[in-house]
Amino acid sequence: MRIREAKFNIGDVVRHRSLPFRGVVFDVDPEFSRSEEWYQSLPLEMRPGKDQPFYHLVAENEESGYVAYVSEENLEVDDSGEPLRNPQIGELFNMTEAGELSPRYCVAH
Repeated sequence: MRIREAKFNIGDVVRHRSLPFRGVVFDVDPEFSRSEEWYQSLPLEMRPGKDQPFYHLVAENEESGYVAYVSEENLEVDDSGEPLRNPQIGELFNMTEAGELSPRYCVAH
């Protein structure tokens, strides 16, 4: 199995290609790392391949904020410029002078 290099970086603002939510990347797994039960719970037509990067997002939709786990194939850059409302973003990131999100903490695993 070949592991690809991640397309998105920590602090990137992304949106889901087909579902109405967006968020900020706060961690990246080089390939799927959740349980098989979690994977099988996804609708078959939306089930992504496991051999790609998966992203942990501080996410939000119109109703709420939450943490999401999303495959790379289901994400794209969110260049809308719309402000993010999820309060967890402020807990994990600082805004740089250039207007980019920078992690408050550096944790490596």
